[in-house]
Amino acid sequence: LSVTGMITPNACTPGLSDDGKVDHGKLTKRDLHPDRNTLLPRNTLQLEVRCEGATLFALTTLDNREGSAVIPNHHGLGTTANNENLGSVSMGLSNPIADLTTPVRTIVSLDGGASWFVGTQLSHLSLLAVASVDNPTQPMAVTNFDADITLNTRIARADSLTLTDEVPLDGHVTVELRYL
Repeated sequence: LSVTGMITPNACTPGLSDDGKVDHGKLTKRDLHPDRNTLLPRNTLQLEVRCEGATLFALTTLDNREGSAVIPNHHGLGTTANNENLGSVSMGLSNPIADLTTPVRTIVSLDGGASWFVGTQLSHLSLLAVASVDNPTQPMAVTNFDADITLNTRIARADSLTLTDEVPLDGHVTVELRYL
């Protein structure tokens, strides 16, 4: 028997617009560059985090298609029937606002929160937190956080893919909130 858990002073709930779904529609092989990755049109979703009170938190991701990215530090889009990596998606935050009206900046940690620097990439390799404009070296507690998430999707070079049948883009990322 194992009983585990954690009591937090305030609970936070993250949310994404459009149920967190991005659909690039149908692409044909001729839409893809034969000898370099094809960058698809950017998409933007709105991220919101609502907490019961001022809370220190960070965001990270889980790449649910791990190992299928064509760019190692991005998130994967799945594979073809021949196990060829289809592409990658990266996510960056912009226009961050705390507590409905306060401009803030985002900061990133690559060492589990020991040190922070100004950054916008939301990734499975880092933590992303909210900081005041005046002190970008420490996370700050907020009750509400809003930002745009810009998604940059790249499809692998066509000459590296076997495209004899339809192949679905199958990217799946979980945004995870961690209390600091």
